Amino acid sequence: MKPISHIFLTFLLTFTLTFQPALSFPSLFSSAAAAKTANTKPDLTGQPQDAVFANAQVSPSLDNGPEITAPSALLMEASTGQVLYEKNADEPRSPASITKIMTLLLIFDALESGKIQMTDSVTTSAYAKSMGGSQVFLEEGEIQSVETLIKCIVIASGNDASVAMAEYIAGSEAEFVKQMNERAAGLGMENTHFEDCCGLTDSLTHVTTARDIALMSRELINRYPQIHNYSTIWMDTITHVTKQGTKEFGLSNTNKLLKMAANFTVTGLKTGSTSLAKYCFSGTAEKDGIRLIASIMAAPDYKARFADALTLLNYGYANCRMYQDTQMPPLPQIPVKNGKEDMVSLVYDGTFSYLSLKGEDFSAIEKDLVVQEFAEAPIQAGDQAGWLSYHLNGTKIGQIPVRFQTSVEKASFTDYFNGLIHMWLLGNETAPSASPFSISLSP
Repeated sequence: MKPISHIFLTFLLTFTLTFQPALSFPSLFSSAAAAKTANTKPDLTGQPQDAVFANAQVSPSLDNGPEITAPSALLMEASTGQVLYEKNADEPRSPASITKIMTLLLIFDALESGKIQMTDSVTTSAYAKSMGGSQVFLEEGEIQSVETLIKCIVIASGNDASVAMAEYIAGSEAEFVKQMNERAAGLGMENTHFEDCCGLTDSLTHVTTARDIALMSRELINRYPQIHNYSTIWMDTITHVTKQGTKEFGLSNTNKLLKMAANFTVTGLKTGSTSLAKYCFSGTAEKDGIRLIASIMAAPDYKARFADALTLLNYGYANCRMYQDTQMPPLPQIPVKNGKEDMVSLVYDGTFSYLSLKGEDFSAIEKDLVVQEFAEAPIQAGDQAGWLSYHLNGTKIGQIPVRFQTSVEKASFTDYFNGLIHMWLLGNETAPSASPFSISLSP
């Protein structure tokens, strides 16, 4: 006669294989209580993986804004991308050295990917030396570090330094410009076309817009905030080491807004001017956690571009306040059905920000966390499991997604069998007189 333990195990295995789809296996593997969640699984039908609302929201728009002299301009908040003011913002114009914002973006992309290092040595070509306009007077064969050339581009707007870096990264300026246009397209810069890496050309087809300037400026300062380590330098020096000997060369920042009185901190970013482009500027600033970008195109003189930027930035800071949720509700673990793991952790997809343009009372913001009661394997890390929504005075102002932190594979026959053996042994050790197994049906 077979031992009774064999009979029980045979029964358990047969029952498991027959009724597997209907069982709630977390209860087989763990006695942990279910996490506190919504009573039912949230309806995610039709919702994209990036959630219905972006992580940063904004209250209704401002009025028409102040008068400025430049024919084309735009004011944008950097974290949300919210446009606070615009004037002929989609009119293509020559950008002059504002072009170098995209050049810098590609340089920092190459640094991030590991393609180049700050300490790399870059040799100046005859072509790079031949650049006119604003330059730092690099000699053919002169060697400078990547970081030194970044300073030359950001502070002194060196055309020769820009071309030297373009050749170092892409092999030629032409190939680098191709990459610039590809990067611009990826940012949604619909009215931009670059033909060189420094903006020296006066070609009528080398163009961008005030909106597109703000877009690439936003990408640069958001993705690579270390750019401000260079764009806030007022004066610096580099050392030329050539056949003629060694000499110091002074760099003076072309962004005079850095020295103009303001009730905010100027953080950059880039100036530009040619006879065709007139005077352009992308100015960035920060105050109380709000970062603004003022893009100015075709101002009549160099003083007007800074005055216009100052006007727009003052206007923005007079009207904006930023709410950032620094105390998000803790997330529970939720049970997993038919998985190799019995519980899965959740994470927020970023943090939530709300840009107020109308002076709303942030203390009235309410939060509502909705997550699944359980999840069924297989589970892919990053898939949406719910959301945290925000309401102000009864109106939904946005939400952020809640996602699965890890992947969970579907349990196999071996997993089920091992789980049953484990529970059998555990039952024999801790409660020999109790029932040898326990099965709970799914909710």
